[in-house]
Amino acid sequence: VVQSLASSAHATTLEGGAQTISLFPTASQLAIKQLGINGGGVFGVNSAHPLENPTPLTTLITAISVNVMGWAAFFAFGRSVMAKKEVRALVVAAFLMLGAAGAALYVIESQPAPALVAADVSTSAGNMEGKEVRFGVPASVAWATQTTGASNGSVNSMHASYMPLGGAVTMFLMQLGEILPGGIGSGIAVMVLMAMLAVFVAGLMVGRTPEYLGKKIEAREIQFAMFVVLIVPLSVLGFSAVAAVLPEALAGLLNKGPHGLSEILYAYTSATGNNGSAFAGLSANAPWWDTTLGLAMLLGRFVPAVAVLAVAGALVAKPRLAPSAGTLPTHGPLFIGLLIGVILILGGLQFFPALSLGPIVEHFDMLQFMARF
Repeated sequence: VVQSLASSAHATTLEGGAQTISLFPTASQLAIKQLGINGGGVFGVNSAHPLENPTPLTTLITAISVNVMGWAAFFAFGRSVMAKKEVRALVVAAFLMLGAAGAALYVIESQPAPALVAADVSTSAGNMEGKEVRFGVPASVAWATQTTGASNGSVNSMHASYMPLGGAVTMFLMQLGEILPGGIGSGIAVMVLMAMLAVFVAGLMVGRTPEYLGKKIEAREIQFAMFVVLIVPLSVLGFSAVAAVLPEALAGLLNKGPHGLSEILYAYTSATGNNGSAFAGLSANAPWWDTTLGLAMLLGRFVPAVAVLAVAGALVAKPRLAPSAGTLPTHGPLFIGLLIGVILILGGLQFFPALSLGPIVEHFDMLQFMARF
């Protein structure tokens, strides 16, 4: 269908050369791509292409489209289970983490590129490598934050060209399980499981059986929740460990050393999270990468779905309990802080060692390079 709809136009440049311009009914596909959080672009450079995303206004509209259905799923869930206050707490927690990630990414990318510093070229634009000049750093990092917080792989800048810590931020947003707000329905599903783990931790602290949304959270529910929490690091780190030593996998890397490891980590993180974006240097069209990335997508999509359904089935059979004096309120600032802590500790403990060997090492290499000038 794509081939039948695609066409091209031939133009003569001002210098007298010939140029072939790819054409496509882009507008009709862009709405599906962004609202459906698919992320696959009809042009090779995705939403950085001027025929797909020509102005800051289209950037704003399409970036909002990425998240509107994911956030709507949060509020739809709150209405369906009659727990609006509890779900608002989940929204606040997700929004705070997403905002903090976006702010960090902006600070990181606002710094000048090391090569410009070495060449003694002053610039106030920040790191513009891999970014469109019509968007600049602000629109680029805002897009990167939203598309990695959701399971949407569209890009308007090249994440592989970000500063090392900038690439780490985009990876970490996906490694959290893409719950900020994540996919349509899948983000709220995983966030509810994180909330269950948070009340479970609180219950252990005070020695009471934890409750969430009026249901007792017992061993069975926590076991299924842990399937969801553990499948992401199992897939990402397991496949990455093998790929880091396998010659067939290493042949697809553009870069060696820490950035090469970042390419591997990003690929499996994106595939497991069903995001779809990539570090552009990796040539993944090879039997090893096609097979293992496909398996990572299957693990990341279907194992959490089955586990969430199992949790739902276990909870629906339990009676709804009235709040008591020992029930932890799950709609206030205390719970929001506890939930954020559980999410970050789980993500940090699972992925920080791997990130330390990839983007964090690359960051210190960059600092050492800049110190020479």
